[in-house]
Amino acid sequence: MIKITFPDGTVKDCKEGISSLEIAEQISPRLAKEVYAATVNSEVWDLSRPIRTDATLKLHKWEDEEAKHAFWHSSAHLMAEALEALYPGIKFGIGPAIDNGFYYDVDPGDGKIITEADLVAVENKMKELAAHNQVYQRRDVSKKEAMEVFTRKGDEYKTELISELVDGTITLYTQGDFTDLCRGPHLPSTEPIIAIKLTSVAGAYWRGNENRKMLTRIYGITFPKQKMLDEYLVFLEEAKRRDHRRIGKELELFTFSPKVGMGLPLWMPKGAEVRQNLINFLTSVLRKRGYRIVATPHIGNVNLYKTSGHFEKYGADSFQPMSTPQEGEQFMLKPMNCPHHCEIYNATPHSYKELPLRMAEFGTVYRYEQSGELHGLTRVRSFTQDDAHHFCRPDQLREEFKSIIDLILYIFKILNFNDFSAQISLRDPENKQKYIGSDENWEKAERDIIEAAGEKDLNTTVVTGEAAFYGPKLDFMVKDAIGRKWQLGTIQVDYNLPERFDLTYNGSDNQKHRPVMIHRTIFGSMERFVAVLIENSAGKFPLWLAPDKAVVLPISEKFNEYAGNVLEILNNSDICTLIDDRSEKIGKKIRDNELKRIPYLLIIGEKEAESGTVAVRKQGEGDKGSMKIEEFVDFIRSEIKKEIGN
Repeated sequence: MIKITFPDGTVKDCKEGISSLEIAEQISPRLAKEVYAATVNSEVWDLSRPIRTDATLKLHKWEDEEAKHAFWHSSAHLMAEALEALYPGIKFGIGPAIDNGFYYDVDPGDGKIITEADLVAVENKMKELAAHNQVYQRRDVSKKEAMEVFTRKGDEYKTELISELVDGTITLYTQGDFTDLCRGPHLPSTEPIIAIKLTSVAGAYWRGNENRKMLTRIYGITFPKQKMLDEYLVFLEEAKRRDHRRIGKELELFTFSPKVGMGLPLWMPKGAEVRQNLINFLTSVLRKRGYRIVATPHIGNVNLYKTSGHFEKYGADSFQPMSTPQEGEQFMLKPMNCPHHCEIYNATPHSYKELPLRMAEFGTVYRYEQSGELHGLTRVRSFTQDDAHHFCRPDQLREEFKSIIDLILYIFKILNFNDFSAQISLRDPENKQKYIGSDENWEKAERDIIEAAGEKDLNTTVVTGEAAFYGPKLDFMVKDAIGRKWQLGTIQVDYNLPERFDLTYNGSDNQKHRPVMIHRTIFGSMERFVAVLIENSAGKFPLWLAPDKAVVLPISEKFNEYAGNVLEILNNSDICTLIDDRSEKIGKKIRDNELKRIPYLLIIGEKEAESGTVAVRKQGEGDKGSMKIEEFVDFIRSEIKKEIGN
């Protein structure tokens, strides 16, 4: 007999070799139908996998990410089986579960093309196979046996993957006539896969290498109920409606130019205004909280990033060094702001009385992303971080960390980001070579974050292996208007860069001491944050962020002169305003400007011109009555103050 311990502490005696599914059936037949995966001793397993020792057990229903992962991973294998039946000789790359569904990279073979028009046939084949209730069978194999299986199939992609694996760690999964190289976990069978939708086809280089073959990537999603798929398809349509790339083009916020370069965004006047409004707002908040604003170059000497460790860890993914006419001198486009800030700190001596020192910069950095990974403003090669670094004494760290949490929560409140969670990302203790610094420093930093988050009563989850290379971090995950999660703010504790850059301060004992460094962003990158704002608001920005607060609409040409005077007064009052003096009927002007999401429409006719007023119409709400121009200025300022408290 073995002992199974459940999350609530309950212990159950079970027969050795029992599966998680059998345990679920003993608890309740209904529960057994609702679970899709299990965590056994901190590792996610197939429900059908036998448990042979005392273990902790957590059963995962659909609402758990572990359950969805197993469901969608199994669905990727089901799609591969359907493709193999429809396209004999097809070869397979990788087919993982992703946040919403799954994909598989495939090579259909010379002269064969799979298009979106072919997806319905693949869906129908998947449904046919799923209905057979095929069992997912896991098998441990030697490296030699695995190589033989896929060599016989002529699948060079799988044999390449196998060649890099360690013998004794390789498993295969089979359902029906299809066998795949896979770690799992999977569903017990295909029976739960009811609702199936293959969503798109794209190209993807094998292993993300632009010098390798372009494969066909097929995306899909599945659910255990048709109703869930129907709801998801409605969600997809809403996501398309809110797509920041479409709205950005429609509202003339940003653009890209192949002549400038892929992944290098160009902010158009309206987009630049939104961006600057964010910068101005946050800068004002930071000054009140004791931050000092700094500015650093867009490039740095390669040795700077070798000192920081960024060159060793990220050099291959950065833009390559540039040589100058001076022999041996090389510079890089700045991948991070923190090494520059360390050098600013080192430029002058510091006393313990000065700390904490808070240094902030809206600094533009550059990372090389492969062309296939670029996506609007959310994945670019040039982006500006609202970066800040706090240099503090060890005894100040806890309070300083909590003060940054307070700042992030304040900004989220202003932006109406009320649905969020926090993730504590720790070092992977089994793979320490990924990180820099001593075990002692890592243990202190991780303890500081966990305890500070606990003291602020944050709703947190702990994830191992997601820390930055120099320290653990606290990431804030925000849910938007249609339920998607975005990682925005982050706070990271770093004992390592102060050592690498030999940062010191004079203590009360008149001796040199090492400060602790906290890295933090609130927006993250301005580009990605604006993309999130666009999609969260569907382009209807709050008044304080809107690039244009109002538009003046004269009902005929004879009121253009008065409309021009109104425009001048408002712009001189720092209320960005447009004028629509086209020779169009007022109804069309109203409709056209409503589509531009301008918060206020100011309609001017004979009555307004004679009385020195404007007829105010609010976006989406209709008429708000007449106001004197000065009244409207005060009204706008009052509304902005309500939104941001400044």
